[in-house]
Amino acid sequence: MRVLIVEDEIRISEGIEKLLHKTDSGYEVVGIASDGLEGLELCRQLHPDLIITDVQMPEMDGLRMLEAVYAEGINAKAIVISAYSEFEYARGAMKLGVTEYLLKPINLSEFTNALEHIKHQIMEDNRRKPDKVGTLEQIMREIVGGRLQADDDTKNYLFKKYHVSSEQQFILIVSYLGDQYAAGAGSGKSSLSHSLSLYEGISYCSLEIEYLKSVVSIVYNCPDPSDFERWVQYQLLNSFTDDPAIGYTVVDSLTHIRSGLDRLFPYMDWNLSFEDSVLISYPKITQIQTSMCVYPQDLEAKIKSAICASDHKKERELLGQFLDHFRDGKVYDPHEIKESFVRFIWAVIETAKGIGNKGAGGISQQKLLERIMNARIREELSDICDMIADTLEQSADAADSDNLTIRRAKSMITEFYHTGITLDEIASRLDITPEYLGTLFHKETGVTFSTYIKNFRIQKAKELLIGTSLKLYEIADRVGYSDPKYFSKVFRDTTGQLPADYRKAFK
Repeated sequence: MRVLIVEDEIRISEGIEKLLHKTDSGYEVVGIASDGLEGLELCRQLHPDLIITDVQMPEMDGLRMLEAVYAEGINAKAIVISAYSEFEYARGAMKLGVTEYLLKPINLSEFTNALEHIKHQIMEDNRRKPDKVGTLEQIMREIVGGRLQADDDTKNYLFKKYHVSSEQQFILIVSYLGDQYAAGAGSGKSSLSHSLSLYEGISYCSLEIEYLKSVVSIVYNCPDPSDFERWVQYQLLNSFTDDPAIGYTVVDSLTHIRSGLDRLFPYMDWNLSFEDSVLISYPKITQIQTSMCVYPQDLEAKIKSAICASDHKKERELLGQFLDHFRDGKVYDPHEIKESFVRFIWAVIETAKGIGNKGAGGISQQKLLERIMNARIREELSDICDMIADTLEQSADAADSDNLTIRRAKSMITEFYHTGITLDEIASRLDITPEYLGTLFHKETGVTFSTYIKNFRIQKAKELLIGTSLKLYEIADRVGYSDPKYFSKVFRDTTGQLPADYRKAFK
């Protein structure tokens, strides 16, 4: 496979090249570019099979480069690399049809999986390409995949063989199956085809499209497109027993089928915005008016308390309440729903890590981010909540051999460190003496209580110094120090740097 690397940091581009060779000797790095403009020019010259690109680069960023590459008809797969903070860029990559999105620092296992996915896509692209011959389904599959141009020969063949006029309206219906695609694509295709057969006067062809996790039906020879759309909304959509995401768009010729699907699919996640099954009709969906999405701070505070108290029943209940928070009769932008979801789940994971939950520490936040960003139906987000709840509960059960008193003390530190809570206060809440708690804490953790809580507060301070623009006195107050000068002294004694110097060095 011919690979082009587009990355402005030499160290990272060299690292990617080494990972490629370590993964498989079949990868040939045909070029390395330091920015998007250079990358675009190399794409024109080299026509690589795969482009691995960073997002933020000088001159031209990675997504603008890919837009230009695809606009010029260069058929290459892409792996986009960026940081978690660049959530908007991930969204842009999804709209371009990029299926592989990796976060820095690059993990070998995840990088290998991404390459395997790309290999599979290329193999599927190359499978049984019809050269102006084949079944209607084969030809439509190749047109949808961008592997066959709707030129005059193809149009004439379709008309003579299947009586399909290329210069007519084609209606695209996308049934997104998500994680159920592997198990349900065949039955989903049969069910959709059967339903379409009930509408008289139309012709159609249904395709299983793996990279979209969807069944796509192409409807043509439709006598009344407006009536047909109403039928899809009020009869076809309501005939499903589950809650699917169904997309709908109309294109004016065979030539525009691929571009029409590319325009529609990024809007499929609007299914998350509606309480009941609603047809995602493009371009109508672009005119939807949305309400402001308010993040539920109260639910975050409650679930943090539940985690610290190891109340697993309450954890599940609050995760369910969070899912229902966005189903209150209002319509929210799905991207804002996902951003809130990332923020909430991250708070859950970090709180669980803070009290030593080993399962939370083992969760791949990069893979989790990808699952959330790619979600288009509520069940996908619900499955993530179930996974998180199961992980917290199972990890807690496995930790029964740990001293329960110390685990409860750590939970209180995690929940109340910002209030300046002391050993005496925790001991009082646990109904034991401070002397006993101090001795037990040192025995179980290997450090004194004062050292543990000091290190915990300093770690939280580091996160605030790097991740926020709060002033030093505000950070001191948030981590439990009423005196900013004393906070600075403790920070310097612990890290060797003053807070301001630490912020300059790492931000």
